[in-house]
Parts: sequence; structure tokens; C-alpha cells
Amino acid sequence: MSAPATNLAPPKTDKISLQELARHDGTNGDTIYVAIKGTVFDVSGKRDMYGPGGSYHIFAGKDGSKGLGLSSLKAEDAIPDYSTLGSALTSDLAPLESSHASTRSTDRMNRKFLTIGTTSSLR
Repeated sequence: MSAPATNLAPPKTDKISLQELARHDGTNGDTIYVAIKGTVFDVSGKRDMYGPGGSYHIFAGKDGSKGLGLSSLKAEDAIPDYSTLGSALTSDLAPLESSHASTRSTDRMNRKFLTIGTTSSLR
């Protein structure tokens, strides 16, 4: 595994539609975006993991909060609606609710991937 990126640009707060997010699934060699609870990350630097054929491609171009909360790679779980998850399963997702939260999960994502905006994911 490569070292975390250290020279990332400051996080952006651009609004990204779900349609725009879907266009960034890496299938055309383009950028790859993944959203977690509405926060959109550019994961293009990990194309081997998130690009076509990668183990996490199921989340590319989507808000897959439910699947991430379940640690599931099933297509039916790669959806933004995590409301059916119990509190124990949403513990890794919870730190992302606040843009001001300073937790290991948020810090890890922010060190590795540029936050490029937010989407109006459905809960």
C-alpha cells in the first residue's frame, strides 16, 4: 500500500449532483469519485482499487454509504441510504457527518483523497 498523499489541495465544497457523481466511475479512464454520506472524494490515485476490475469499483461514481457501513461489496448495498443500519454499523460513517469532525476515519480519508465537494445523497 502506498503512503498517504501529503500535498493535497484544500478540501472543496462544490455541489455535485448524483448524475455528475455517476459520470466519474473510471470506466472511460476519467477521474473516479466516491461519496460517503454526501462527502465526495477523488479516489483516482487508487485506480487499481476503485477503477474497473478493482475490488472497490462497486463504490465508484456512487455514494455507497450503506455498503461501506456494512463492509459489503454487494451491488445492492452500494447505495446512499444507510438509515436501516444500526448504530454499531454506522460508527465508522458517523465521523463524516460533521465537516468539522476530527477523527481517525475522517483524517484517514482526508490524508489520502482530495475532498472535491458534496452531493445531496439520500438517507
